Amino acid sequence: MNTSNPVIEALVQRRSIRKFTDEPVSREDLTSILEAGRWAPSGLNNQPWRFLIIHKDDPRATLLSECTKYGHIIKSAKILICVFLDKDSTYNEVKDHQGVGCCIQNMMLAAHSLKIGTVWLGEILNQEQKVLDILNLPHEKYELQVVIAAGHPDQKGSSERKELSELILEDY
Repeated sequence: MNTSNPVIEALVQRRSIRKFTDEPVSREDLTSILEAGRWAPSGLNNQPWRFLIIHKDDPRATLLSECTKYGHIIKSAKILICVFLDKDSTYNEVKDHQGVGCCIQNMMLAAHSLKIGTVWLGEILNQEQKVLDILNLPHEKYELQVVIAAGHPDQKGSSERKELSELILEDY
């Protein structure tokens, strides 16, 4: 694999970070992360994602931490990026969810490039209705996709991958 390419290098080096320092995430860095998400591809360019940012000192952060067994990660994060699917902007459920996934990946890679750690908190989806209530968002309009916990890393992430040969269905 060509890891001298900066994009490929970022893809290979990005890891989920679950512990964060006390250093705040700057507004400039947060804006860059959100802009990266904004530029994700979507079917018919409908851009069905919506963001809601929760800062560590926001009382809603504590309430959100009670919605997941990973509450300790939420409490450690400097910011939470809540990503929603805007149901009014959708045209195809599968393509719209794929587009939001691209948006999330763009944001996590942008954060990595800015030396900000992130982790994709998906288990909180089990409490989607409660999360929407905490955030005072209408259930009929928004579908929770993920909460990204972010901050400056206080750990080094690690991960293993299956061999490519285990993932290929036919020889290419």
